[in-house]
Amino acid sequence: MQQLIKTMAVVVTATGATLGAAYGMLSQQGRRARRDIVIPGWVPFRADGVYLPDGTGPRAPSDPDIAMLASAVGHSPVLRLAMLGDSLAAGLGVDQPEQLPGVVLARGLANNSGRPVQLDTLAICGCTSRRLAGQVDAALINPPHAALVMIGANDVTRRIPPWESARLLGEAVSRLRAEGTTVIVGTCPDLGTIPQIPQPLRAIAHTSSWALARLQHDAISAAGGLPVSLAQLLGRDFRTQPDILFGRDHFHPSTAGYATACSLLLPTLCSALRDGCTDDSADGWVATRGGRTAAEGSPGTTKPGSR
Repeated sequence: MQQLIKTMAVVVTATGATLGAAYGMLSQQGRRARRDIVIPGWVPFRADGVYLPDGTGPRAPSDPDIAMLASAVGHSPVLRLAMLGDSLAAGLGVDQPEQLPGVVLARGLANNSGRPVQLDTLAICGCTSRRLAGQVDAALINPPHAALVMIGANDVTRRIPPWESARLLGEAVSRLRAEGTTVIVGTCPDLGTIPQIPQPLRAIAHTSSWALARLQHDAISAAGGLPVSLAQLLGRDFRTQPDILFGRDHFHPSTAGYATACSLLLPTLCSALRDGCTDDSADGWVATRGGRTAAEGSPGTTKPGSR
């Protein structure tokens, strides 16, 4: 018995030492990765305003042409779109303001609906789910018709428990839905596709990203939002085309990477508003320019119902 106890003690000590060494190595890799991917002073463009169906914009919300249009139809024709979340929602990494995901989505929605779209970007670089409530507070000062949320990557890198992240995201979606806002959420991307992260940290990032994305999906659906699985739909493309789809920091998407993501998010956004737009701006809008939507047929996307 004494020999067994001694053997177990040796095993436990060795295991603890191994885990400690592994944790130290991963921590060192994490610090190195963060150092390698940070570009000092790099901030996203800002291009908020009203985008018109003819592709022009941004215009100021007080623009006389918009006021004249409102007078002609008897109500505000402007659909309001809010971008919430982290640097993905803010568009860090694009080359020009017109390539921002918010701008691409606003212009696409304006073209699809035939109505002006006001873009308000509330997303903050580095944001985690713990800070999302503040963005929701700002959005609900004047509740938007739709909110597009992308968040989760910073939760993974900062080791926030995934169940906590998912719960906080679900609460944010619930608050927006309670005010009649249609909510589309791009769930956590697959950080395991980032070549700048060394192994074995990259494998852990992959597993953690997918675990969070699954919990986010359930929380979003339960709260009445529409999840779009970025890891599932984009992971392979980013893994096989890193030189094209990652930006110059090799961490955030490039202009092409954001365009690929928007091609998945836009059909779901348009479909959701077309099916459920029922508040003061609704006038029986049925989009006729859109084709088959992601919500109707793409894997990893939940089909929206009526609002």
